[in-house]
Amino acid sequence: MRDLIVAVDVGTGSARAGIFNKHGQQLARADYPIAMNRPEENHAEHDSEDIWSAVCIAVKTARAKAGVPADAIVAIGFDATCSLVLRDRQGAPLSVNRRGDPRWDTIVWLDHRALKQSDFCTATKDPVLDHSGRVMSPEMQMPKLMWLKQTLPDQWEKAGYVFDLADFLSWRATGSTARSRCTLTAKWNYLSHRDDPWQEGFLAKIGLEDLRERGGLPDETLPVGHSTGLLTAASAVELGLHQGCHVATGLIDAYAGAIGVLGRFAGQPDKLSRQLALIAGTSSCIVAFSRQMKPGFGMWGPYFEAVLPESWLIEGGQSATGALLDHVVRSHSAGGEPDTEVHGRIISRIQEMRTAQGAEFAARLHVLPDFHGNRSPFADPHALGVISGLTLDSSFDALCRLYWRSCVAIALGIRHILEKMNEAGHDFETLHITGGHVRNPLLMELYPDITGCTMVVTETSDAVLLGTAMVAAVAGALYPDLATAGAAMAPPGYERLPNRAMQAIYDRDYRAFLSLHRHRAELDAL
Repeated sequence: MRDLIVAVDVGTGSARAGIFNKHGQQLARADYPIAMNRPEENHAEHDSEDIWSAVCIAVKTARAKAGVPADAIVAIGFDATCSLVLRDRQGAPLSVNRRGDPRWDTIVWLDHRALKQSDFCTATKDPVLDHSGRVMSPEMQMPKLMWLKQTLPDQWEKAGYVFDLADFLSWRATGSTARSRCTLTAKWNYLSHRDDPWQEGFLAKIGLEDLRERGGLPDETLPVGHSTGLLTAASAVELGLHQGCHVATGLIDAYAGAIGVLGRFAGQPDKLSRQLALIAGTSSCIVAFSRQMKPGFGMWGPYFEAVLPESWLIEGGQSATGALLDHVVRSHSAGGEPDTEVHGRIISRIQEMRTAQGAEFAARLHVLPDFHGNRSPFADPHALGVISGLTLDSSFDALCRLYWRSCVAIALGIRHILEKMNEAGHDFETLHITGGHVRNPLLMELYPDITGCTMVVTETSDAVLLGTAMVAAVAGALYPDLATAGAAMAPPGYERLPNRAMQAIYDRDYRAFLSLHRHRAELDAL
């Protein structure tokens, strides 16, 4: 019986594949690393053929682990980071590397090479920016496309296709150039709620009047849950799947995670609007849904039908969270390579010192976590991190103090974003969390205690893959829509309530956090 699904998640450092049944149970999972090139400051590049190879290996390995035949798979879905893939008119890779290295044809989501171009977009004050927090981020695709045209004009002239990474994967699998409403609405300034979704006036202002021709971009997009087509014969062989397998519309990885933890509410819009998804890993995203458009400064969106029909999505985020903790470990003299064992030793020692010293542990150490800019709520890609309260101590315990206060700062940043989302008209009850932070007991304690929210931890380690599996299940006609699939496939979860005894302490920390923001702005203004 053809009732199994493959979900693929392409992150910053690896491709992950999971085999799921129609009840949302994961039968097997496999990971395979992908390469990243960091040729200069603010530049990060992938090789899309390397990504496709990693996807194929992960899918084949997962299916072998599950021990299921290829013809049992009815559909496959892809989610990915919002990285940018450049191809020529024949579909061959085009380099995005300043030095012309042909291998690197993909600009990674976290790449900030287009800071100047993002500032130019913001300065236009075009109405299209009302759907990106009134500020253009260098993580969006328009500034990166401007950089490509301005810096590598010969490559631009050769371009025939430009893809968001998730759309590249569905194209590679099916040969279809159809694009997902999820990717174009969220990252390409495509206004899906309008009859004229491509804003030609804005494209002309930023010098991309030829973008649709160079990028092979269509007028219409496919809603989430539709099939982009069947696997080609070649891709079926490469993936180890049957050619009759449907390929679902692609997803941005954070939104796949939001579906994974909030899919059970997809058919209950009033209840859904009171839930938040926190997808927390290398970076962190907060995703909320509403029936009404509720814009807010420094928030990405509102995006119409980026995930659910007749629903607006808004996103707040932090550009570096897990990446910040890795940086703290790697850059400290008592640190080293930030692997699981090193993080574990640090966390264990922090818990010992907290037990001995109580609430005063590292209390005079304060951190602003904007080491890779501030995505929300200030929407300032130029923002810098701040550490106040350092001494000459370079011991392992000093590293532990800095690590602890960096964790506190990350959670305070989430509180700051939630406060601004509430001011924009959202009214939340519960925070649903997924991602790598679930494995960090410090953050899992801090999120409810600092935000004051009830936190729900979904009983799955792969909510991003699960969300993609839900979408694939709809594309493969196992369910009629996402509301039905979400209700049928959602796993249980457990609650973590805030510790009210800590409220006064973290309120004080929050006041210090806001004060540091003000002082940084004062220094920048000198």
